[in-house]
Amino acid sequence: MLESTLLMFGHRRQLVPCACLGLFGVLCWVWVSFASFPDEQLPLDALDAVDRGAFQPQSALSEMEFASIGPYRGPGNNDRRNNKELPILLWWSGGLFPHFPGDSERIDCATSSCLVTSNRKVQLYKRTASIIFYGTDFRAYEAPLPRLRHQTWALFHEESPMNNYFLSHGPGIRLFNYTATFRRESDYPLTLQWLPSLDYLLEPVVVSLEEKNRLRREGLGPVLYMQSHCDVPSDRNRYVQELMKYIQVDSYGKCLNNKPLPVRLEDTSTATGEEANFMNFVARYKFHLALENGLCPDYMTEKLWRPLHQGCVPVYRGSPVVADWMPNNRSAIIIDNFPSPKALGEFLKRLDENDEEYAKYLEFKNPGRITNPRLLEALETREWGVNDMSKPNYLNGFECYVCDQENARLAAERAYRKSPKKNQPPRSEMANNSHMGCPLPSPGYGNVKDLPADDGWLQIWPQDYWQSLDQAEGLESLIRHNESDPSLLWKHIQNIAVSRARGKH
Repeated sequence: MLESTLLMFGHRRQLVPCACLGLFGVLCWVWVSFASFPDEQLPLDALDAVDRGAFQPQSALSEMEFASIGPYRGPGNNDRRNNKELPILLWWSGGLFPHFPGDSERIDCATSSCLVTSNRKVQLYKRTASIIFYGTDFRAYEAPLPRLRHQTWALFHEESPMNNYFLSHGPGIRLFNYTATFRRESDYPLTLQWLPSLDYLLEPVVVSLEEKNRLRREGLGPVLYMQSHCDVPSDRNRYVQELMKYIQVDSYGKCLNNKPLPVRLEDTSTATGEEANFMNFVARYKFHLALENGLCPDYMTEKLWRPLHQGCVPVYRGSPVVADWMPNNRSAIIIDNFPSPKALGEFLKRLDENDEEYAKYLEFKNPGRITNPRLLEALETREWGVNDMSKPNYLNGFECYVCDQENARLAAERAYRKSPKKNQPPRSEMANNSHMGCPLPSPGYGNVKDLPADDGWLQIWPQDYWQSLDQAEGLESLIRHNESDPSLLWKHIQNIAVSRARGKH
């Protein structure tokens, strides 16, 4: 039975999230040979079951089918080395290892090849050239120390900034040599990760304006708000609560709830998928309040793209540069363009009563009316796809980016050692704040100075932001002192605090 099951998965060559593996995943590991790592000096032993703890992110990744890139060889890849000669990439977040079965695989990328593994026992191998981290999972007190001089660190983080503010501080992001984040400035940008294609935007309007007006006459509100994650850094509920004073907002979910969902939809109210009944239900509204859980340049999720897809108008707060990515200059309403919730509410009322002006926000769905060259070029040229099996997914894409970069770096190092007078040493890559940096959380409405000391948001998010800076500085200090025990992090943080209090830091 086990053999036939393994053969079935081997034939399909699909990659599945490790959270689904359980005991079966452990058995699969026994079946997979470690011939990829025939280093006699450093044998690999069987992993304990507890080392296979799985993390399944609540993000676009959980929607995605992974396709194996093992048998693919890029058009410029003439790499004929055997596995024993290839550099190793170690996925530190083993639960996100994008290969199945087993915990190791050879990848043949655009210009070169590597071995990839989630087995942490290769951490100290000389051939282990780079360690890849999943940002949500990254913890300073669990970092692989000592950090070896010959290894680079790579960061994959497509999720909300709220998941790990460590990465929003200079001392934290500078630890990484390669990045794949939602920021366009990162090495491998994932900015449009929630937008499957141009056709997704061009889909016909689901509910006509005439039908929306009929529903309005029957008492449906003009504005939809649907959130069940209430305590977030963007403090969106505080703003929406103020907006409700000036316009009718139908609020479903757990946050500011004033309307019950139909029973048939209760299981999909917080889904990131697009279940048909749920989509048809929310498409009835003229306006969708689309407030991200964190505010950061280029952080845009389905909250923005889904209403555009359906033919509704997003009322958006999240990325302060969201206009750079809109289909045209009139397709979304940007909350921060209004001086107050009252001004926004009055504007939405006027649009609700003026069909001609409202319809202008949906003109981008007509042929030729998507006029933003940045958006068009990004969708056309990105090498990865979203639910597109003709392209690699962005997780495997970044893995190959790191592989090609590392092979180029290692080749440059060899050339420099062989002939230092003729060749330059490889340039050291280092990420900076533009790759991820997000600002200190601020109240959704009003001034932070006016909040009472016992305000729940105030007690959580500003403190989390600054404590993350402490941890970033602490880990930077651990690495600088070549420490091998990450549990010393707290001692280093304390030493930095004392030094700062004395004016020496």
